This record gives sequence, C-alpha cells and structure tokens, in this order.
Amino acid sequence: MDVVRADALDRLERFYDAVPRDGARTEEFDSLVLFVRDGAGWPFYARPRLDATETPTLAEVTAVRARQRELGLPEAFEWVHEHQPELLAVARSAGLSVLEAPLMLLEPELLPEPGTLSDVPVRVLDPGDPGFAADIALRRAVAAVGFANGGTARGEAGPAERDAAVARLDVEALEEEAARVADGRRVSALAGTPQEGALASGMAMRVDDVAEIAGVATLPSARRRGLGAAVTATLARELRAAGTDLVFLSAGSEDIARVYLRVGFRRVGTACIAEPAAVI
Repeated sequence: MDVVRADALDRLERFYDAVPRDGARTEEFDSLVLFVRDGAGWPFYARPRLDATETPTLAEVTAVRARQRELGLPEAFEWVHEHQPELLAVARSAGLSVLEAPLMLLEPELLPEPGTLSDVPVRVLDPGDPGFAADIALRRAVAAVGFANGGTARGEAGPAERDAAVARLDVEALEEEAARVADGRRVSALAGTPQEGALASGMAMRVDDVAEIAGVATLPSARRRGLGAAVTATLARELRAAGTDLVFLSAGSEDIARVYLRVGFRRVGTACIAEPAAVI
C-alpha cells in the first residue's frame, strides 16, 4: 500500500470513529466498540476500536449482537477491509451478510461542474431559508424512496411516493439534522424542477477537514438523467469551497461506483457493512 493511500485510509478510520461520538454513547467489547445513539435519528453501528491491534473474535461479535438485540438496535457492523482484512471471515462465520462497498476518494482536479452532468438544477440547502425544514424533509423522503427501490434502473416510484414518505418523517429527527447543517457538520442538497419537485438528494457529514458524501438517491422515475452525479458533484464542490481537504464516499455496488468515477472519485479500498443474512 502506498504512503499516500495509507495516510488517507488512516484519516478515514479516525473519521468513522469520530462521526457518531457527538450523538452517541459508547460501549466497548474488547476490540469492538458499539455506538448507541442518544435521542432521535438513524441508529449507529459497531466497529473495531480505533486503537484495536487484534482482529475482533467471533465471541466478541456475538456479544455485540446480543447487546444490540437487547437495546432494540440493528445488528450492524462497519469497518474498512484494508484495516481489518480478517474480520470479513469472522463476520461471515457469525452468520452475517457483508456488503463489500467500493471506498472512493475524490481527486479534486477531476471534479466536473454539476451543470455538465444534468440539466436539472441542484441547490445546497441553506439554514437561513424559510423553507429549510421542508427541504430537509424532502431530502430525507427522496432518500427513503430511492433506497427502498435500490439500483440504478428506472422504475415507477416517483413524486407520489416521495410525498407520502414526507408525512412519515419524525419531527425530532428533522430538528437534529437541521442543527447539524446549521453548525457545518452536515451539508444537504436537492435536485429538482418546479414542475416535478425534488427528484434527487444527498448529504455529507464533515469532521474537521474530512467529509463523507452519503445518502445520494434519485426517485426511480427520474433515474438515468445524471441526477446522482450532479448532486454528488455539487456536494463535493461545496465541501471543497469550505476547506475540506479529503472527500470520500462508499458506493453501494460496482454499477453505482461507475457513476462516481464520472465525478472524479477513484477507488482506494473497500468499506464493509455487515448485518444478519436474510432468512429465505
């Protein structure tokens, strides 16, 4: 592994450890740490301790899963394969299904103008805008519909499903996200037209000079119009303008990774996301 790549992966490891800490308490299980969210919001995961020198064992994974069930949390684990290569086999031996997601870093000199990727305008959400709370609700609703209908193919779900999802969003969770956008820890973006409304969305989480772009989603009925790439480029440009030195993301599949290649990202590793295997 070259020195530059190794340094970037070390910085990502510190980022993954830092992100949950302002909204969660921690419970340690030898070489694993479980993040337990305080209050509303998406539940966190367990991952190897930042200072762990040994691969988490099957017994440790089993103990964390039992604690997650006790707390009513998803049995979720995340790690960077290059830092813990042996954990993949341990997780699978525990009966977990592991998504091996391409881990990609932005090469700033390859970042295109968003307008060259789609003819649909993209805007960064402004906490000072009177419609900010409604925009945050729309961002989350688009993401809910997009991820419920995964992949890159066009589909039927569209504005009607988006509007139905808005009504199901938790007010406390919206307030939590709004606070993080206002203090600079999060950036959110929406793409859409006056006629169709919000069609794609995305967000970024920032800790110091490192940021992760995540939650990029497009309504199935609006796919194949360059919206995911345009949202990603907009977020990356906003982060770079704010002084963010390292911007990264994890692609949900190789097909999705090809979208991010168009935006100037290159693969540097693999982000592993483990959860119980589906019962057939």
